[in-house]
Amino acid sequence: MGKQKFYVVWEGVTPGIYTSWTECQLQIKGYEGAKYKSFHTREEAEHALATSPYAYIGKNAKKKTENGKLNSGVLPAAVIDNSLAVDAACSGNPGPMEYRGVHIASCQEVFHFGPMKGTNNIGEFLAIVHGLALLKQKGFDMPIYSDSVNAISWVRQKKCKTKLPRTAETEQLFLLIERAEKWLKKNTYSTRILKWETKEWGEIPADFGRK
Repeated sequence: MGKQKFYVVWEGVTPGIYTSWTECQLQIKGYEGAKYKSFHTREEAEHALATSPYAYIGKNAKKKTENGKLNSGVLPAAVIDNSLAVDAACSGNPGPMEYRGVHIASCQEVFHFGPMKGTNNIGEFLAIVHGLALLKQKGFDMPIYSDSVNAISWVRQKKCKTKLPRTAETEQLFLLIERAEKWLKKNTYSTRILKWETKEWGEIPADFGRK
């Protein structure tokens, strides 16, 4: 179980501090201009609630930490904060692969899969499809960010064009790929898939931090 987080809603149905992502979602879903962010302690959350949200989100907040990565909840002006970021990590290529989805504004991990033997591109592809299926199932209207040009192209073509050999060791992975391709062919969706511009914005919020 992850550490307790506290969600500040500055603008939503009922502004305040909430202790679960589900409670926070109830305050922001469908609320135009909702402003919210997660914090690690109640003290931080209480201080933030009494402060302007723009000290923590938006173009006036400090964009990068000393190591060049984005601060949690601090977003470049061009980034849509109510969105899902997906990314994959692979130790070797092929090697143990995992992927995850993170809600950008709250820094909340929404889903995580792996590790399983695969490649980074396969993980990026599966992460996008996982995000698309989840958002459609939950009825959430938000874009998905990925930093993988290949994965975005594969999703649009509805085909994972990996060169990884299909063997007994990778059979379970290929079954997941087939399931993802089948979902893409059978479902329609309005979710926008957007390219995360790493050179301009820093590492994508779903990054595993292993570079």
